[in-house]
Amino acid sequence: MRVVIAPDKFKGSLSAPDVAEHLATGLLAGFGHGIQATRIPVADGGEGTIDAAIGSGFTRRTTTVTGPLGEPVKADFAVRDQEAVIEMAAASGLALLPDGPTSQTAKTATSIGTGELIRAALDLGCRKIILGVGGSANTDAGAGVLQGLGAVFLDKNGNELPGGGAALAELDTIDFSNFDVRVEATEFVLASDVDNPLLGTSGAPAIFGPQKGATPDDVTSLDAALSHFVDVLAATTGQHAKFAAKAEGAGAAGGVGYIAIAALKAERRPGIDVVLEFTELERRLKGADLVITGEGSLDEQSLLGKTPMGVSRAAQRAGVPVIAVCGRSTLSREQLTDAGFHTVHALTDLEKDVQKCIAEAGPLLEQLGKHIGVYLAERTENKEYLNV
Repeated sequence: MRVVIAPDKFKGSLSAPDVAEHLATGLLAGFGHGIQATRIPVADGGEGTIDAAIGSGFTRRTTTVTGPLGEPVKADFAVRDQEAVIEMAAASGLALLPDGPTSQTAKTATSIGTGELIRAALDLGCRKIILGVGGSANTDAGAGVLQGLGAVFLDKNGNELPGGGAALAELDTIDFSNFDVRVEATEFVLASDVDNPLLGTSGAPAIFGPQKGATPDDVTSLDAALSHFVDVLAATTGQHAKFAAKAEGAGAAGGVGYIAIAALKAERRPGIDVVLEFTELERRLKGADLVITGEGSLDEQSLLGKTPMGVSRAAQRAGVPVIAVCGRSTLSREQLTDAGFHTVHALTDLEKDVQKCIAEAGPLLEQLGKHIGVYLAERTENKEYLNV
């Protein structure tokens, strides 16, 4: 009996590798030693993408970069041969703001550390770089990424601008003379499900700025500053920079999607598709008897391309039955069936107190894993078809 365990993280509780490990422990306890549990932690391109890469044979690398407020931070990325996976939140994330998001950080947070992570990957010889861009603190249109790669932003007096989106209102010229030339020979993939443009009522400042501490006045001023940045960049590099601001995904990660499209020539792809590709999930599903996937909350958002849906589609293509494990589920039986899940097991089935589910997720997952293992053992012993 071979079971592939391919979960996302249980946010606020356990990482995807931890979820997979607890489920595997439970399965072994319930089924016995005749079961093989293949652990493939996955993610949707945001937080947890590095863990998914490490679980698929990439090597973890750590370097010191500039954090969102200018302070040094240690950030991990993953490398396999000439391919790197970068999780933007590791260098420029909201979680790195010591006092949380405020109006001030909304205006001054920078993505420079993400640019420095790209440079670190280039230094290791990487020529394909996957950017997972969830959870960013910045609204700087990716100007910081360019700075991290060697570009210099100057005001009309020739003074270098500080980081952050607000400072771009004073931008006069961009000096690319020391920009990293290796970028031109590198393939970039933007792992993002966000389809917002950079500017306007559905742009990065308007839609995502408030989540990062921006007030209504901040949103107005940031949108104007980012628009000015687009004008200066277009005057420097060509009118394609104007068109890129309107592209789907340009508003991702405070506008880092814009620079990924305009300057890095990145291909934007759904995060789950990118992760499932580099984890080689479909290949590793061959010969499996069952797939277990899941995430902390299985809800309407999950149906819009989150990890469990991506795994379910891959399992269906491989002809392997799939079940989901989650902290809680708000989906109807019909929705779950339509999504391809034969059964769903929630921690709240065992413990009604959600806070206890979060605090005790590991032992509860082992209980669920044991329950699944016992069921599988009974079906195997009776030579019954796996109708999980």
